[in-house]
Amino acid sequence: MRIRTLLLTLWFALLALPAVAAPVRIKDLVDVQGVRENALFGYGLVVGLANTGDSTQVTFTAQSISGMLGRMGIRVNPTDVRVRNTSAVMVTAELPSFSRPGTRIDVSVSSMGDARSLAGGVLLITPLTGSDGVVYAVAQGPVQAGGYDVMVAGSRLQKNIPTSGTVPGGATVERTVSPDLEKVPLVLGLRRPDFTTALHIAEAVNKSLNEEAAKANDPALVQIKIPESWKGRVVALLAQLEALEVDPDQRARIVVSERTGTVVAGQAVRIRPVAVAHGGLSISVRQTPWASQPGPFSQGKTVSGKIATLDAQEGAKPAVALPATTSVEDLVKAFNLLGVSARDLVAVLQAMKAAGAIDADLEVM
Repeated sequence: MRIRTLLLTLWFALLALPAVAAPVRIKDLVDVQGVRENALFGYGLVVGLANTGDSTQVTFTAQSISGMLGRMGIRVNPTDVRVRNTSAVMVTAELPSFSRPGTRIDVSVSSMGDARSLAGGVLLITPLTGSDGVVYAVAQGPVQAGGYDVMVAGSRLQKNIPTSGTVPGGATVERTVSPDLEKVPLVLGLRRPDFTTALHIAEAVNKSLNEEAAKANDPALVQIKIPESWKGRVVALLAQLEALEVDPDQRARIVVSERTGTVVAGQAVRIRPVAVAHGGLSISVRQTPWASQPGPFSQGKTVSGKIATLDAQEGAKPAVALPATTSVEDLVKAFNLLGVSARDLVAVLQAMKAAGAIDADLEVM
């Protein structure tokens, strides 16, 4: 209990420190519009499984095998396919911007049927398409599963999820995705939209370029008009701008996890006048065994059971009034008087937020 109190005190003491804005690179705050990864997906077959593939009840696997063999000149009726070493899978990958043909990217493989494991399997050639239906990469290679599933003589042993895996460098890019940065104005999208941060970014860009080239259109977007002196050198321009440092701002936020009792708060959190009382309720259940013996020569049977006894005790805790000028240090002392643990602090913060005593966004995970 003492260690928990010390950790709680240290946490609030850190919040009591004066807020010092640390400069952050623009590179870590924004994304350039159009420069992003593109999702790819495809349907394929994993072969070579040790009797851990899809069963005959998965009809689309048998149809896929029949269709694949048909393209190779072997005619097989799907109803005649009786194999357990093949699994139908969905293959996904992320295609980075400016990837050139021949670049290798990782792919993820996930079973679609009732296969028990993909360990030891090999993914057959699988076209990967984008949302526009165009093939951008082709995947093939051995699958590395993150677990195993072994069944012997009715006993089964499983670790992690063996029905999904990866093929490192298993896809080859066939078509490039290269947005033309010269034809459109540069647009910087803030990862955390904020009016103040967007304005600081625009001011830093204009100061670096010595002209009014950047404009914050909204809290999530900064548009930059490419100066004439930088025409044809957009990459160099972005390299210069993304290294600029600004002082970002953000809303006061408290993030709590009811499952683990974890509380994380920012420096801008403020407390309004409020009275807090926190009491602990302890309920104990005791079971006492009992037995009833029959009388002599009564032909009766011994009957046994348990009697449950409930006991409830509520700890008396004082109410603490927190004035408007309360510092975080005083708040720590008040919570220590209340005997608030890290997990109880979640409930206290939720109640204070509902009472309007906390000027911050409370996010419960």
